[in-house]
Amino acid sequence: MPRIIGVDIPGNKRIEFALRYIYGVGPVKASEIVEKVKIPRELKAKDLTSDQIAQITNILQNDIIVEGDLRRVIAADIRRLQQINCYRGTRHRRGLPVRGQRTKTNARTRKGKKITIGAIRDKTQRRLAAKA
Repeated sequence: MPRIIGVDIPGNKRIEFALRYIYGVGPVKASEIVEKVKIPRELKAKDLTSDQIAQITNILQNDIIVEGDLRRVIAADIRRLQQINCYRGTRHRRGLPVRGQRTKTNARTRKGKKITIGAIRDKTQRRLAAKA
């Protein structure tokens, strides 16, 4: 199990699929890295030489924003949107969908568990709510 930029990539997978386990590296960037380093596509990650791992690490550190740096950039972008008080920033702040999805129904992933507001019809539930 090779370790690249602090991430253990699976050794039993082909290198272009194993590189995708690094946050910020998708299918296109993974294949570009494999082409730059001139690694055969069918090579498994466990069969990489230390020189090849060093070349991949060098490319990821110098050319591509990945892992912690990428997470910081994204967090800073969201913070900026909230600070300038734009629509997307207020949606982030309130925990609602940001990209125009409907919220009357659905959107449960962003909104969380459904909370009933208003009259409680069940008598036992009403008693429990009155005690609390």
